Amino acid sequence: MIINNTIRLFVAAVLAMSVLVSCNNDDADAIDPNVKNTVTLEFDNRVGDQKLVLGTTPYKNWAGEDFTVTTFNYFVSNIKLKKDDGTVVAIPNQYFLIRQADAKSQVVQLKDVPSGNYSEVSFAVGVDSVKSLAPITERTGALDVTSYGDDGMYWSWNSGYIFMKFEGVSSVAPVRTDGRRLFQLHVGGFGGGFNGAARTANNLRTVTLPIAQKATVRGNIAPTVHVLVDVKKIFDGPTRISLATTNNVHNPSVATPIAENYKQMFAVDHVHNDNQ
Repeated sequence: MIINNTIRLFVAAVLAMSVLVSCNNDDADAIDPNVKNTVTLEFDNRVGDQKLVLGTTPYKNWAGEDFTVTTFNYFVSNIKLKKDDGTVVAIPNQYFLIRQADAKSQVVQLKDVPSGNYSEVSFAVGVDSVKSLAPITERTGALDVTSYGDDGMYWSWNSGYIFMKFEGVSSVAPVRTDGRRLFQLHVGGFGGGFNGAARTANNLRTVTLPIAQKATVRGNIAPTVHVLVDVKKIFDGPTRISLATTNNVHNPSVATPIAENYKQMFAVDHVHNDNQ
């Protein structure tokens, strides 16, 4: 009888502890929409499976054409995060210029994101028409063309931002007057046609990426979403691009195939949901 009572007490204690642990886990995973934290998007620019290094490292595209990269910049804006319940959190009026020459620019911090489990991120590559046409006083931060030295990302002759700038050297590019074989692929164009102006090509592209390993925002968790960016896909997408024939692009009307290609160069690789 004493043994049976002891067993009953032991089982009751184990059950009580199980309930307590379960309650504690539920509390730790509880989503309070009033609690906010930061989500970081980390853009990791690559060429295939290699790290992108400016200036010296030789690469090859789908056609076997050699190239080195001297400049790789692109704007990211209008970011949206989608929860696993389908609700969307928009990050309005924030514009980021990702520059390979500036490691800090490759880390984008989105502040005050409500708690939740996020399974998708989307963003535009470029700058929308509203901001492109806004008064200069409203174009601050990354949109201030004086904020990143002489690495111009604005067409003064075409009234608009360069959404993506990709420059380098290739042996298949024509020799320029300075003796170098340069390629320059500049993509811009937000559509235009406002206030009587001529309409231009619209090369704004929206990228939507699933986050298989959900980004978990909590009061004590500020996730980092690691985004791989494969430069090779600028050449190899819906339209295959050869540097021998396409090496000097500065006009929105001919840049659309490049925009369609680089839309596919982004992918979420992994997420860090580490406790702070």
